[in-house]
Amino acid sequence: MNLLSRRSRLAITAVTDIALYARPQAVSAKALAARHDLPPRHLEPVLQALVRAAILKGVRGPRGGYELARERRRITAGEIVRIAMAAPDEEAPSAVPVSKLAERVIDPLVAQGIESFLAYLDAVTVEELCARAQAAGAIDIRMPIDFTI
Repeated sequence: MNLLSRRSRLAITAVTDIALYARPQAVSAKALAARHDLPPRHLEPVLQALVRAAILKGVRGPRGGYELARERRRITAGEIVRIAMAAPDEEAPSAVPVSKLAERVIDPLVAQGIESFLAYLDAVTVEELCARAQAAGAIDIRMPIDFTI
């Protein structure tokens, strides 16, 4: 089970790849796609969304491509995922990155995050959800509650 979209995984992988390879020159979308066995058309909408959000900076010209717009320590995986989730949907689903970086770094990170997310949900009971719903005014108190099974 994967709770993150393909686009989110692609975005995290792309930003990490760019952080690793953007020195001394920008990383081209073509090079990025080749390293992760992806068609470049899947990358461009994600990369453009990351540029608009000031995570990446687009560099024009024959040696153009992408580089980080901020320091590595000032960009979080959560921020990248939020940007990827907010980007408009493409017609075709995004391809999944296939590379050592994706397999050895990004995928274990995502798996650990999913485990933490599921562990959090495992600690929340239906009783607690009901209490939260009442406290938030998410239910109509006037409705009779039926406990019949």
